[in-house]
Parts: sequence; structure tokens; C-alpha cells
Amino acid sequence: MYGSNTATTARWDGSLPAPSTAGAPRRGVLTGAFALLSALQRAEDAGLTALASACGLPKTTAYRLLEQLSDLGAVENRQGRYRIGPHLFRLGHGWQPCPELRPAARRPSRRLASVTGTTVGLAVLYQGQTMTLDWTTALDVTPPPVNDRSVWPWYTAAGKVLVALSGPELPLGPLPGTWPGEAAAIRERGTAFDREEVLEGVCCTAVPVPARSGPPVAALCVLTDPEHRLDRLAEAARRTAAAIGAALGHRR
Repeated sequence: MYGSNTATTARWDGSLPAPSTAGAPRRGVLTGAFALLSALQRAEDAGLTALASACGLPKTTAYRLLEQLSDLGAVENRQGRYRIGPHLFRLGHGWQPCPELRPAARRPSRRLASVTGTTVGLAVLYQGQTMTLDWTTALDVTPPPVNDRSVWPWYTAAGKVLVALSGPELPLGPLPGTWPGEAAAIRERGTAFDREEVLEGVCCTAVPVPARSGPPVAALCVLTDPEHRLDRLAEAARRTAAAIGAALGHRR
């Protein structure tokens, strides 16, 4: 279910002109605000004391920044507990690793979900985690408990297929000893499976979305219950992923 290796993290590398003294406090404020947002992303819901401690900020500073972020809709404050707000959620969901990926995937994903009666996800691998860009569920199907979550461990089916096909340079940390054999099997069949490894009652088939050259640009995953045969979904998923890759190539 779920993440591309083509995206990189923006860094301050010293190549830009040094900021003026007047700009330094502003950069400090932004650093504190993003530290709080990152802490909220990890915790999902937290109080002021825990957030200030996690970010190394004085409580007064953390409170002021959180209130400003709340005014902007980036953070929600519910009875002293903070979480990511709707405005930031909408902005974040606009991200994609390459232009036109979402539009290219939208119609084929809907068709696949409708034909198979499943939930279909489009995912990339980013900073060692599986990041889901979109979910599509057939109209008469109850979606699995994943649609409100966008970040998952790398070892989802989507993450595994991207790691296996993209090389070892991805920042994943130590890999399990069984991984080389599993990665070889994924490369041979072009598909990764998740049989309730991440969520109980949820199984997944994932295939790569090909790029014109180089590693896959994303993974397409099909979520279903344990009663379905994952291998039977794989071929339909591969055809859909190929259609997305072809459409993406025409749009570039």
C-alpha cells in the first residue's frame, strides 16, 4: 500500500548568499515552526509540553508558534491537544514526485478499483517511508482502514516493490537478513505482496509504475481482504500501471 525514490530533501548547503542579520530571526522562527509540524506528524496528536520538549523549544515559544500555526489552519488545537490542520493537509496532498503523476493515474486507478471491487493506491518511497499520494475505492466497497493515513513503513507491498527495483542507495537503514531473497523474487515476478503484514485483515498486491527510463516513478497497490487471491489481482494491476506509465510519458 503505498511509496518514490526520485524526490530529494531540500537542504541548506551554504551555496546561497548568507542571509542578513535581519533575516536570521525569521529563519529561526521558520525552523521552530517546521520542527513543531514534524513532531506533530510523528505523534499525530500531542500536548504543548511534549511538543516543546521534542523540539527543544521553550514552552512559551512553542505555544506562540502553535497558536500562529492554528490561526493559519496548519495546526488544530482541540482542548489543549494539537494535531496537523486541514490547510496543511490540503497543501501536503498537492505534493507529487513528478509533474502530472496524479492526473495520469486517476482514470486508470478508478477503472481498476471498479473492475476488481477493491481499493487502489498510488504510492512513492520518500526518506525511507511509503507515502500514499491517492486512494481510490470502488463505490460498493467498504474501504479498508487506511484512507486517512498517508505515511507508512517502507515494508508495505508498495515500498518493497520500489526498494527491490530501485537499488540499495535508498535511506532505509539495516534491512532484514531475508531481504535479498525476497527482493530477488519481487524482481523476477515484478510484484510484491503483503499478506496482513502491516494491517490485520488487509492484504495487498503492488506493482511498479514504469518511468521512461530509470527506476519506477511510483507503485500501484491493490488492497483487499484475505479471501482474495493476490496473484490474480497482479496482472490487472500490471496492465493499469503500464497505462499510467504510458500516459505519464505522453504528458512529460
